[in-house]
Amino acid sequence: MITDILNWLQNLPQPALVGATGLLVFLECTIGLGFLAPGESGLLIAATTAHTVPRFLVLWAVVTVCATVGDSIGYTIGHRWGPRLRGTKLIQKHGLDAWDRATGILQRRGAWAVFFARFLPVIRTLTPAAAGTSGLPFRKFLPAAFAGAMCWSALHISIGVALGEAAKQIESVMNTGGLIVLGVLVLVGLFFLHRWRKKRSTQETKQKDAV
Repeated sequence: MITDILNWLQNLPQPALVGATGLLVFLECTIGLGFLAPGESGLLIAATTAHTVPRFLVLWAVVTVCATVGDSIGYTIGHRWGPRLRGTKLIQKHGLDAWDRATGILQRRGAWAVFFARFLPVIRTLTPAAAGTSGLPFRKFLPAAFAGAMCWSALHISIGVALGEAAKQIESVMNTGGLIVLGVLVLVGLFFLHRWRKKRSTQETKQKDAV
């Protein structure tokens, strides 16, 4: 079952698959849309098809560029509209604390905050606009955003490839009943992993704020 799904993904036209993945990542990186577009999840799924070096490199390049362009648009929005973004309904409802933390870190850490924020859920969506609002020069923002996008995409594509290969190996030695149990365990594990990452991200941000 899992192998059939992965084979189906791999048989899809690569330009369409890569383009759709790049679009999801772009939308996630643009201010506010990160709450609606599952860019990270889409990347992990698409990465299961990057089983050859050319496929890996093409997906890596497209995702890196799309993430960087999305971040740049977010920066431009923040630079132009500034503090008024904080009062929007979307930020007030979903990311007010993250916005304040991102702005505070950027004021103290500058471009380094842009790089490391790429690996933090929610905060990475708001950081580009917060960087524009905080007055961080674009000449410093862009290299940090590009480096962060490049490392983030390489990491997640590698994880996706590894997960795809592991799923095939597991399915080859397990029956259908075992796969159902495994699927349930994986879903439970992903749920607790997401909660742990979110809690850790909040704790790390608070520690940085205290420095």
